[in-house]
Amino acid sequence: MNSVYNVIIRPIVSERSFDLMEQGKYTFEVAKNAPKEEIADAVEKLFNVHVVKVNTMNVSGKKKRVRYQTPGTTRSWKKAVVTLAAGETIEIFGNQAAE
Repeated sequence: MNSVYNVIIRPIVSERSFDLMEQGKYTFEVAKNAPKEEIADAVEKLFNVHVVKVNTMNVSGKKKRVRYQTPGTTRSWKKAVVTLAAGETIEIFGNQAAE
């Protein structure tokens, strides 16, 4: 990959990902061909933190009905759960404090 912006596509916003943030784990959608080392380097450069561990998984597309009831699928993508060093955080949503 050429740029860290091509590796990290977007943060995943869900209830489970917010619960993992309390444990120092952050979830991102990443490029399908990005290896774990490249994901760790991209997170370290973008957010100035130290990455301890990266877990990745391929999320397959779901079957959906598309126009005129023809079957189709949603896109498949790759998810990465990044564990940071103790005491470090990423402010994904600006300066909002978790209350």
